[in-house]
Amino acid sequence: MNWFAPAAAAVLAVLFPSNADSRARPDIDPAVWVVRDADTTIYMFGTFHLLDGKSDWFNDEVRTAFDAAQEVTLEAIMPDDPRLLQAMVMKYALDPSGRTLPERLDAATRTKLDQALTAAGVEPRSFDRFKPWFAASALTSLSVERHGLTGAAGPEAAIKQTALSSGKKISELEGIEKQLAMFDGLPEAEQVKYLEQSLDENSDLDKQLPVLLKAWGTGNTKKLAAMLNEGLKKTPAVYKAMFVDRNAAWTDWIVHRLDKPGTVFLAVGAGHFAGKDSVLDMLARRGLKWKRYKG
Repeated sequence: MNWFAPAAAAVLAVLFPSNADSRARPDIDPAVWVVRDADTTIYMFGTFHLLDGKSDWFNDEVRTAFDAAQEVTLEAIMPDDPRLLQAMVMKYALDPSGRTLPERLDAATRTKLDQALTAAGVEPRSFDRFKPWFAASALTSLSVERHGLTGAAGPEAAIKQTALSSGKKISELEGIEKQLAMFDGLPEAEQVKYLEQSLDENSDLDKQLPVLLKAWGTGNTKKLAAMLNEGLKKTPAVYKAMFVDRNAAWTDWIVHRLDKPGTVFLAVGAGHFAGKDSVLDMLARRGLKWKRYKG
């Protein structure tokens, strides 16, 4: 299954606020890992960018690790002003050449896209000016939104707010603009393949999403690797840009951060901690020992 960095769903997360229920919610236990040296501890939490607010994840190991940290690092920090966010997304998502999205697609893909957008409650022609990568990511986001999941109810929003209210230092690994530029830098042929694959997987989302959420909530990294990462290998440039290159950069960040004393809570998408070429895999290759954190 194709998934997305926070940036790809940024505007949609703003437009579809959370309807999270404040009543008692069932407990789930997503995975947290920890890597240490003599004077530094880095907790690594794998997030699920969009949630429905119906389960309690910010407790147990996640909360203990968060509370122990002096600083928090996310993939990207959403701007508080939605206008800034939208302007940033449009800078990369819109095609200034004047070519329309349908012009880039074959007839079968155009038909699938129109049907998928219509089912998501979107006028298909409203996407004509967007590049294929954005159509792919936005389609997945819209489809997930239909199941009641939003960025406003996701872990990053809660972690950011709690970090700010508790006075913890908060920083980002990449930032929204760097993520958008990453997608925009993909070759057009790979963007189109990414869209085609997203359309194929979108039709099976009703069955796949509950399985994916269960895997995340139980820390089942093998299942997450199979569902989140393996599909991307069908589009090698996308896999390299979204997964391999970023994981290598984040591994470097962890290695260098271990040179500085302190305790850090690092939260990035769970797929980056799952399977071959993951951050955990790359840390192990560099001789660093990590373990599943149990509180």
